[in-house]
Amino acid sequence: MYKFIIFIHVISAILSIGPFFVLFPVLNRMKGKSGDLLDSHIEVFQAAIRIVKHAGHVLVVSGILLMWQGNWAWSTSWIVMTIVIMVSSIVFLAKAFKPNIRQFNAGVIDSHTLIFKLHRSVWLYIILLLIMLWFMVVKPNIW
Repeated sequence: MYKFIIFIHVISAILSIGPFFVLFPVLNRMKGKSGDLLDSHIEVFQAAIRIVKHAGHVLVVSGILLMWQGNWAWSTSWIVMTIVIMVSSIVFLAKAFKPNIRQFNAGVIDSHTLIFKLHRSVWLYIILLLIMLWFMVVKPNIW
């Protein structure tokens, strides 16, 4: 059962970061677009965010099961750091994408600003996830 949970954990990790790499071409296609075409690209962007969120749920549950099955203590340094990064990424995910899209839809920001903010947020989120992935794979003993 442990190997199956690891498999599920790895697949959910891939699904929680992979869609963000697909968003770079979408963001490039959004440049200079308006109307329905821009709206369709934003819908693709939002769908990718939904996939990432749901994969994150599976990632957390499978991670907890792996900790339980592997007898890891919650106070282990790499687990604490992974949780800190995970909570940070959840807060970041909630504040980085949907509010910017809402501001665009409300006419507060233009499409150029929206694309810039989304592009920057995608990179920041990828960096957060890669740091979290590093903690999970390397399992450094920090304290």
